[in-house]
Amino acid sequence: MQKEIYHKMNITLTDVDKNNYEEVCDLSVAEDQYDYVSENMWSLVESKFNPSYQTRAICLDGKPVGFFMWVPKTKGKISIWRFMVDENYQNKGIGRKALLLALDEIRQTDGLEEIEICYNPNNPVAKDFYASFGFVDVGMDEDGDDMIAIIKI
Repeated sequence: MQKEIYHKMNITLTDVDKNNYEEVCDLSVAEDQYDYVSENMWSLVESKFNPSYQTRAICLDGKPVGFFMWVPKTKGKISIWRFMVDENYQNKGIGRKALLLALDEIRQTDGLEEIEICYNPNNPVAKDFYASFGFVDVGMDEDGDDMIAIIKI
């Protein structure tokens, strides 16, 4: 029942700015997920020194409950480097709706050929979740730590 309630709520992506960055930094995944995602504060610092990095707060009725960061890897490829939903808002359908919104926004990029996402292959939920959006595993990254999955545009 609760999952249906959240589907009716207003999920949006908004720029991270001076009005919401502290709330975004306070978001956290569950303790057993710490190995799968970097802290939002670190991602925001990275984005300030790399102007092409795009950051978005995932908002539920205007309140930040998650975070995205994506970066251009090449002219035709954008890579989603960060995607998290706060532990208090997981398993409610928010991440699914947010990823749809992010993919829609990323697809507006001129000359885009593919969208990439990486995930820890030990993360039991990630593979099926990303595959449900059309991401296809293409192999491990150069460090051998993360699986790379892509969507061809």
